[in-house]
Amino acid sequence: MAGILAWFWNERFWLPHNVTWADLKNTEEATFPQAEDLYLAFPLAFCIFMVRLIFERFVAKPCAIALNIQANGPQIAPPNAILEKVFTAITKHPDEKRLEGLSKQLDWDVRSIQRWFRQRRNQEKPSTLTRFCESMWRFSFYLYVFTYGVRFLKKDFGIMFLHHLVSIFLITFSYVNNMARVGTLVLCLHDSADALLEAAKMANYAKFQKMCDLLFVMFAVVFITTRLGIFPLWVLNTTLFESWEIVGPYPSWWVFNLLLLLVQGLNCFWSYLIVKIACKAVSRGKAGKWNPLHVSKDDRSDIESSSDEEDSEPPGKNPHTATTTNGTSGTNGYLLTGSCSMDD
Repeated sequence: MAGILAWFWNERFWLPHNVTWADLKNTEEATFPQAEDLYLAFPLAFCIFMVRLIFERFVAKPCAIALNIQANGPQIAPPNAILEKVFTAITKHPDEKRLEGLSKQLDWDVRSIQRWFRQRRNQEKPSTLTRFCESMWRFSFYLYVFTYGVRFLKKDFGIMFLHHLVSIFLITFSYVNNMARVGTLVLCLHDSADALLEAAKMANYAKFQKMCDLLFVMFAVVFITTRLGIFPLWVLNTTLFESWEIVGPYPSWWVFNLLLLLVQGLNCFWSYLIVKIACKAVSRGKAGKWNPLHVSKDDRSDIESSSDEEDSEPPGKNPHTATTTNGTSGTNGYLLTGSCSMDD
C-alpha cells in the first residue's frame, strides 16, 4: 500500500521541477492548500444534502404553494397485475408484437393497453411542484456558491466544490498542485449563469411567461460571454501559454489543461444548443407565443400526452371507442405548438 501511495503522490507528476511537497508545507509566513483537506468533501456533501431536504420542504414548497403551483400528479393507472409485471420486469415501452399479445391475454384493445403504459410511466415522473422546489434549491445554491467564489477571489484562496465529475477533478488538481486561484476562477465563471437558468425555470413553472423569457435571454448572454469569451481568452490563455513560460510543462500540468480543454469543448457544445434554441424561439415567436424552457421532451419530468386519446378513460373489458382531444395543451398548460427544447 505504501508503494502505491508513493507512486500516486510522485512529486514529478504533481509539481514543477525543483519543487517538492516540503516546499508546500504551511508556515507562519505562507499558507498552501493541503491535499488532506479534500477529505472534508464527504461530510460536507452529506451536510449539503440534508440542507437541501430541509430547504425544499420548509422554504421552497411554501413559496411554490404561494404561487399557486399545484402538487397534482398525473392520472394513476388502474391496478393490473399482468401489465404491472410487464412494466417492472420486462419493458416500459412494449412493442407492437407484445401489445397484441397482451391484448389477447387481457381481452383489451391495443389502444387501452398503450394508454395504461403511458399513465404508468407518468406516475414515476415528478410533479411541477417538485420540479419548482428543485429549481429553487439549485438557484439558491448556485447564487450562494457564485457569491462565495467572488468573495474568495479577492483573497487569492478558496476551496470550491461542484457536483460535476470533471469539475471535481479540476478542483482536486488545482488544489493539490497549488493552482487554487485557477480552480476558483473556473468555478466562479461557470456558476455565474446557473442561477439565472434556475430562476427562469421557476418562472416557467409559476407560468410567468414574460419573466421566463427575459431570464432565459439573460442566461444565454451571461453563459456565452463567460464560457466562450472570458474563459478561453483569460483563463485558458494563462494556464496554457503564460504558465508554460513561467514554470514549464509537467505531467499534472498536462492533465489539468486537458481537463480545461474538455470543459471548453462542452461549453462550445452547450452554447451551440442555447443559440439553436434561441433562434428557434425567435422564429416561432413571430407566429405566436413561445417558451424557451418548454420541456416537451424531458423524459424525467414531462407527462406524456396523446392528441387522439383521452387519458381519463380507464381501460376496461372490450372497449371499442376512444374519445379524442384537441391536443392543444400540455401538462403544464403550455401550448405544445410553438415550443422548443434542447432536443430539437
